[in-house]
Amino acid sequence: MSTFGIVRDVVAGQLGRNPGDFQSDTDLTEAGFESLDVIETLFAIEEKFGIAINYNANEDLAGSSMTVGDLVRMVDAELEKKRQAG
Repeated sequence: MSTFGIVRDVVAGQLGRNPGDFQSDTDLTEAGFESLDVIETLFAIEEKFGIAINYNANEDLAGSSMTVGDLVRMVDAELEKKRQAG
């Protein structure tokens, strides 16, 4: 399964919704996420992929919202760092 598919499943599970409800450009706030949901979702994603995402909710969400695609890019960046580290 692709990074997007896994992230989408985690996001959907967090809200108890169908994964098909979420696309790359789905805004998490508009989908019903609150800040705690984002943090819990990040923890679940980190566990699923065996990575650590450097994320500060106060800074990273200031004045903007996050999409499923943003989460996928964060995961892909951390997976690339992990791959390069060997």
